[in-house]
Amino acid sequence: MSGNTVTRSVTSTTPAAPARAEVRDGLLLSPSRAARELGLKRAEFDLAVHLGRIRTVDDGGGGPRVTRAEIERVRSEAGFPETLRERVKTVGTADGAALMNVPSARFTRLARLGQVVPVTFYLNRYRAVVWLYLAEELRQFAADEKNAPLLSGRTPEGLRDQLEEGLDLRPRNWRGRHLGFLLRQAGDPWARAAAVASLLDPVQVAEIVRDPYERAYVNRLRPARPAHGAPDSPAAQVAATITTAEDPDEIEWLRSDLRQTVAEAREHRAAPRPGLKASSPGAVQQAAPGGVASSAALPGGPAAGEAAKPAEPPEKPRGLLGWFRRGNP
Repeated sequence: MSGNTVTRSVTSTTPAAPARAEVRDGLLLSPSRAARELGLKRAEFDLAVHLGRIRTVDDGGGGPRVTRAEIERVRSEAGFPETLRERVKTVGTADGAALMNVPSARFTRLARLGQVVPVTFYLNRYRAVVWLYLAEELRQFAADEKNAPLLSGRTPEGLRDQLEEGLDLRPRNWRGRHLGFLLRQAGDPWARAAAVASLLDPVQVAEIVRDPYERAYVNRLRPARPAHGAPDSPAAQVAATITTAEDPDEIEWLRSDLRQTVAEAREHRAAPRPGLKASSPGAVQQAAPGGVASSAALPGGPAAGEAAKPAEPPEKPRGLLGWFRRGNP
């Protein structure tokens, strides 16, 4: 997998008013303007942020921004802008198979087995899921001699049996990768708890986070799921099945991680509740396209990285947070 830069939280010492002044002065740029100045489409820019190629800050109320210094840093990298565009280039099954010089059917088998990991997806006009992969990662996979047996010849019998049983790790691997993005962007333990909760059904979250004020706070910080169609539309329902954990052991991992992270969050600071003044998290969270974690002081309802290793089912349960904390992307 590619050695992508990991985004980090940035301590905030600048109040909101000066930050807004910096926006007016062109020192802080909106995502759309930053994308234009870097010669990227908005989707490419959002992916570059997720992968840690472009760092963002929160301006104190207006959402994610990009500093002028960050724009200049990216522009100064060797090979800009072609190198940056190549690092965020995504391909579907047909183009991915061509890059790896394998038939499309073999590429799909490799993806279902978790050998290559999707970075994003969309629904076509027939509401079929179209998975997209980083071209850079596919080239690296094909160039690795250890993967040669998977690129030609018969698929090993054990793997064929799993495919015949219906194994498809693409949704699960996407969720694992997406959680990695969210965790790297989270500014404090409550935001991390919200990131984990975003992949669980609300009923599961309610069973773990029993305090209503803590649960309301987690829901308020919960990153918005990738939007696909109007709420409650057939397309949105299909997307919800992808963005919600479904495998029993995956759900158990997330429940365990949510329980652990909420405990850490309580030690960090109490969740806001009537009569209790919430302390400031003290960190500006990295902005995630479509879902910036809020640091609002009052509880309420839901508010609108780097390559991930395949999330193959382990022999015994282990926490997803621990997996990422041990250095896995």
